[in-house]
Amino acid sequence: MREELMSNEIQKVSLHERAFYGFGDLASCLFWATIMQQLLFFYTDIFGLAPAAAGIMFFVSRVLDAFFDVVIGMTADRTKSRWGKFRPYILFGAVPLAVSAVLAFTTPEFAYPVKVVYAYLTFIAFMFLYSTVNIPYTALLGVISGDPVERTSASSFKFVGAYLGGIIVSLTVLPFAAHFGQSSAQKGWQMTMIIYAIAAVVFFVITFLSTHERIQPIAKEKTSIANDLKDLSKNVPWIFLFAVTILFILFVCIRLSVTTHYFKYYVGGQESPLLAQVFNFLLQYIVNPFYSIFGKPAVALFEGTHKFGWETLTSAFNTIGQGLSLIGVLLVPFFAKLVGRKSAAVILFIAALICTGAFYFLKPEDLMLIFVFQAVGSIVGGPISVLLWVLYADTADYSEWKTGRRATGLVFSASIMSNKLGWAFGSMLAGLVLATTGFVANVVQNIDVLNGLKAMMSVIPVGIGVVALIILMFFYKLDDTTMKQVKAELEERRKASGQTATA
Repeated sequence: MREELMSNEIQKVSLHERAFYGFGDLASCLFWATIMQQLLFFYTDIFGLAPAAAGIMFFVSRVLDAFFDVVIGMTADRTKSRWGKFRPYILFGAVPLAVSAVLAFTTPEFAYPVKVVYAYLTFIAFMFLYSTVNIPYTALLGVISGDPVERTSASSFKFVGAYLGGIIVSLTVLPFAAHFGQSSAQKGWQMTMIIYAIAAVVFFVITFLSTHERIQPIAKEKTSIANDLKDLSKNVPWIFLFAVTILFILFVCIRLSVTTHYFKYYVGGQESPLLAQVFNFLLQYIVNPFYSIFGKPAVALFEGTHKFGWETLTSAFNTIGQGLSLIGVLLVPFFAKLVGRKSAAVILFIAALICTGAFYFLKPEDLMLIFVFQAVGSIVGGPISVLLWVLYADTADYSEWKTGRRATGLVFSASIMSNKLGWAFGSMLAGLVLATTGFVANVVQNIDVLNGLKAMMSVIPVGIGVVALIILMFFYKLDDTTMKQVKAELEERRKASGQTATA
């Protein structure tokens, strides 16, 4: 009994460590949210690539990066340092990642073929360095504690950081680009990324200094790469979760890739007295009181039938999505504890699919309904990512339970590979749909383009999401009861081998 109590205490993660662990995803998402929300728009409307060329570049670069993920994961698993396996990558990769991000969002004055080559080289370098930092950071979740409850809490803080980063990007990326780009739109985007890059380095360093690696493998012998890959190939729950993640990322990516295009070309600028009242309420009772704490001037309220430009509507749409996703993330530990992690993911996914499908029936003048379905869809859809990453930590435990070997970095890096593949196919699909429907940047679009944008915001992602939901419901078998047994037996093995849960 005493040993069990000591083990449980060792696996506790303090509140400040969980919070500072979340700073790592805050840093990562200053880059990733910009990629998700604005990359296709940046390359078509700012950088000057044709949509098909941009889509193919996304596919090629992300497929290469997806396989690079596995290399980084296996390398991290075999890393030994006084800082642990995963934390050194966060520290030493932060600055190179920041530099590569700025280069990727810099538009050179080259001829078009040379600009395409520049885009490939800088974006691939950006993605490789992002993986070098983010995969070890994500794998850290698997060793920060052996307790599934502690992991769920740490994962929630991770995604709090992620959605805070997304909120910051949603609120600032277009205004920053406009402010700094008054003489040159290209300059505005470069300066915006410089600001994000500096902030990201600071947050990564805080995460490195504030976190610990507690879980060590039970097996003391060195494992080979072949054995690690063999274990992964036999980890059936991981394989199904891998497929679910690819499809879920496709579901998310297609919408996010064209959201700015959707508002610029389909919804457009509009007058909306009701929306002005809603925004005024948020400004008066949430934003301005927050500003007053720091002695900053209040934001002016909108007057009467205010006309909102597409930039404002896009920023508000994305910010509401990120903000309510954050609320969902904060609530998900309680919901998951009530119904179980897998059941929670299934229920939330069904609700998110309904809200997404509703966009097919919405016309540009249905502005309030567009925002209502975005709000509800975000609060139920945001926590799904949290639950998927906790389920991945479960598959790492399951693999160790079955084989006696633990390869946390490989499990998470191969899982992030599924993210990259999902984004690769999603971004390429979005670019190709724009190209085949006749999209031309910065002009009035034809009806085929508008219908294509509406479909990419609704029925296309819903069809993909339904397949993911079926796999999750009927093929992924690691429920809470099974994982309690796995955790208990792993603890017994650690005690028998003379190990505790911590190094």
